[in-house]
Amino acid sequence: MRILVTNDDGLGAEGLEALAGALSFDHEVWVFAPDRERSGVSHALTLGAPGKVRKVGDRAYSCSGTPADCVVLTMLGAIDFKPELVVSGINRGPNLGTDIVYSGTCGAASEAVLSGIPGIAVSCASHDSRLHYRAAASFVSRNLASLTAACLDGAFVNVNAPSSECETLLAYWSNPCARVYGNGLRSFDGPDGLAYHFITGGESGSRASPTSDHEIVAGGSISVSVILAQPQASAGIVPGREFR
Repeated sequence: MRILVTNDDGLGAEGLEALAGALSFDHEVWVFAPDRERSGVSHALTLGAPGKVRKVGDRAYSCSGTPADCVVLTMLGAIDFKPELVVSGINRGPNLGTDIVYSGTCGAASEAVLSGIPGIAVSCASHDSRLHYRAAASFVSRNLASLTAACLDGAFVNVNAPSSECETLLAYWSNPCARVYGNGLRSFDGPDGLAYHFITGGESGSRASPTSDHEIVAGGSISVSVILAQPQASAGIVPGREFR
């Protein structure tokens, strides 16, 4: 299979290298990733400015833009490669539940689906300073056909694995949890007359059921969720009915 590997941690990230390496044993893998960290950019695209692309190696490119940019540019022919699948990751840290909304890793997988090919987002769901990516990389490589087949009806697959060297962890289908963020604000007035505000990360929590992605990973297993990339009306809305 022809696979595009991208991420939001930037070219040269350890998780990206682990993922591309694992997939390269059986597939044609090309890497096209942001030239710097792009965490939290969601599905953002660069509009009104050029995406600067640099060839950095055999089947490897960097982009000045976002993870979704990497997918769009590839599909439009910016590099001489037409993928059959996009695998995004392995992200440094979790993309559980509500994290998916903000995640550049998931944004690339979502863009793949909107571009007409399957997309898989992969994350190492730990905040440890030293992460182990083998469990995630091995799981995706061994189960690639099943993960790809789950990308149906406008959906991508979101995989979260514990930080582990074990290649035999159990995996379970899951539903996304609701995340609660303990963000803060640090502010100061600059000498240029502008007020500077920094959003600071705090402790995150989750409202989770036993079958949620958070609880499955917390139990030492791999979580697999199917996430709609294509917007749909709420189940309580009847399209065409007069608004009252």
